[in-house]
Amino acid sequence: MARVTASNTIVIEAPVEAVSAAIADYAQVRPRIQPEQFSAYRLIQGGQGDGTVAAWNLQATKKRNRDVKANVTVDDAAAHWSLVEEDENSSMATTYTVREATGGSLVEMTTSWDGAGGVGGFFERTFAPAGLKRIQHALLTNLKDDVEG
Repeated sequence: MARVTASNTIVIEAPVEAVSAAIADYAQVRPRIQPEQFSAYRLIQGGQGDGTVAAWNLQATKKRNRDVKANVTVDDAAAHWSLVEEDENSSMATTYTVREATGGSLVEMTTSWDGAGGVGGFFERTFAPAGLKRIQHALLTNLKDDVEG
């Protein structure tokens, strides 16, 4: 099994504090910025950052559907702010990192999971990151519109 990873970045014209608060807001912001590949969003515990538990369905492709139950942890180290969603139902984890940038904040979103082995794993490592990058791009664009709007 090899680790499969997809990453995407965007610059949002807002301070790091505003962007990180929006990313960590699972009660209001997160449900409204999820693109069409997400459905059945449920807030299970918390709602604001560390300790939050949320669930949703991710339809990555026509045949690839994932029930995600994300446990959220936040790291607000001096150099950057980051939030990690670890899926209880799989090896998938998504990390959002926010850093100060010219004109606002640079947001990086990285998702990784343990891929399948064999021929199926080869195709997963080859094609899944591109598909997931499209989903990440849509989510980050929605975040940008929401924060800047």
